[in-house]
Amino acid sequence: MRPATELENLLGEAESLTIVCHNNPDPDCLASALALGRIAAAVGIDERRILYSGEISHQQNRSFVNLLEMDLREFDPADVTDRESSELLAFVDHSIPGSNNRVPEDVSVDIVIDHHPAEDISARFVDHRVEIGATATILTEYLRDLEIELDDRLATALLFAIRRETLGFLRGVTPDEYGAAGFLTGTADSDLLRQLSSPSVSGATVDAIADAIENRTVRGSVLISHVGRTGERDALPQAADYLATLEGVETAIVFGIVEDTIQLSARSTDSRVNIGDVLSESLGDVGSAGGHREMAGGEVPLGIFADYTSDDAVLVDIVEQVISARLFAGLNLSEES
Repeated sequence: MRPATELENLLGEAESLTIVCHNNPDPDCLASALALGRIAAAVGIDERRILYSGEISHQQNRSFVNLLEMDLREFDPADVTDRESSELLAFVDHSIPGSNNRVPEDVSVDIVIDHHPAEDISARFVDHRVEIGATATILTEYLRDLEIELDDRLATALLFAIRRETLGFLRGVTPDEYGAAGFLTGTADSDLLRQLSSPSVSGATVDAIADAIENRTVRGSVLISHVGRTGERDALPQAADYLATLEGVETAIVFGIVEDTIQLSARSTDSRVNIGDVLSESLGDVGSAGGHREMAGGEVPLGIFADYTSDDAVLVDIVEQVISARLFAGLNLSEES
């Protein structure tokens, strides 16, 4: 049985569907949620909701939600803990309760559709394909297999998500992404795609990227930098994308203090490095981190760091030294490298 048909059969048993996005959802997660909601509507589920936690602060993500007029609700634990047997709970672009989401770890999940590395996934329906470049690619396959009619809004959302997740078909792309793009292109709104691709950038984001450029340390083909304390969490992946293009750099990791956590974003084109494993092994004992071979992220609670000092400048220095040392050690790089 094709995954799309198996999913359709499960949805046909339900009266409502709650789709939970991961923390600070990106276009791949948002477009996939939108597509799953459309499939649920096609099989007759009238009660549908998409929940998110964290922030939608990246200018591209904000534009995505606003221009596509997505109806999102902030996550409330009661939405997933107090539900009837006819109410299905779905994860898209993530897979484990309590990991990159605020769902309690003991909550059972009905549907998981994801392409990120993970272990011990438990759900009534699981489609977990780490070899695929985007979760939106999987949802596009479902729409095609189930012959669900596309409108320009959904086609644009999915096509943009695939392009963004693969950095314009340059990172982690497979033939499935090209096939999905070919299927979506004829229906997508090209003007809307251009608007989504070129959102305005805030001055604070530019300042954070400038700090990452100034604070960079390079050892061999590895660059590690920080932005100090920032309110621009989404400047970190943008800085990592930019710094990874510097001549001679194959791996770039950028971190910063955001509220009471240390956030990290990493990129790598080095075939010898699985950057998701590097972050997980370097920081997994003090926080949560991981991702793909070429793209990864992490979060470490400030915890004991904040107990050392109330001076923010000193705190930034301590965090910079400890996190950088862990990352360089995880990459097997000494000070002389």
